[in-house]
Amino acid sequence: MPSIDLEYPKQPYSKVNRYDSRASYALETIHSIVNTCPIVHVSFTVPDSPFPTILPMIGQMGSFERPSADTGDVLELYLHGYVSSRIINMSRKANGSGGSGESSPGEAAAAAEGLPICVAASHVDGLVLALTPNSHSYNYRSAVLFGHAALVTDVAEKLYAMELITDGVARDRYRHTRVPPNAAEMQSTSVLRVRVAAGSAKVRSGMPSDDRADREDGALLGRVWTGVVPIHYALGEPLPGPYNRVDRVPAYLEEFRAEYNRDAREAALEAAAVPVKAAGAKRDD
Repeated sequence: MPSIDLEYPKQPYSKVNRYDSRASYALETIHSIVNTCPIVHVSFTVPDSPFPTILPMIGQMGSFERPSADTGDVLELYLHGYVSSRIINMSRKANGSGGSGESSPGEAAAAAEGLPICVAASHVDGLVLALTPNSHSYNYRSAVLFGHAALVTDVAEKLYAMELITDGVARDRYRHTRVPPNAAEMQSTSVLRVRVAAGSAKVRSGMPSDDRADREDGALLGRVWTGVVPIHYALGEPLPGPYNRVDRVPAYLEEFRAEYNRDAREAALEAAAVPVKAAGAKRDD
């Protein structure tokens, strides 16, 4: 963790305008949201298309040059993709390895940076049920990154990213599989490195917040239930595959599942401003 809390620069395209009191530009906050999100949504512009393209992808933030870097440090986002997918091909061309013809100095500079993309990640921590429909909300954590995607061509960095992304799915999974990937797997898989230019997060937590007049309406208070319904993902009991020959679920996987479920539940309760012990939390370990 760096000695100071680092933040992304506020840019016109990354600044949170509505409910800006919920905004955060802290690297630690943004990177943690992204790294704990099972799916990120990546958007980019396709030439000759009337609409932007958006893809669900898996990815993880890290630093090949500084593998021990914390989520509060400057990191890149690594995205996993198929070698001939559109976003991979466009990133390849943006870096000058697949394009043709002449370009202006400005276009050449943009190409050197990579394909401009936006990445969104979000968690829903609770249903916020209020006295009136307009006061209903969610407890949530959301983050958006803006950057340029480039194809990873260095083999060592590509292997680093593949391990990073695999362990982002299930902690410590990579080294418990057949590794390293074989030549066919390396050729069919591509990895994008996104150098982040800016980012922002927006977080809502707490209980409902109704207008004062409604809170002073005794009849309304006695008729309408208000509060928060916590939401969190839970990892269920592992189900063995048809050719699995391992008798027991590995300890590393059970430990990961227990910690994941505990942390997810605690996060949802904390978002509702409810102490975990007061809510009768039980540790799944």
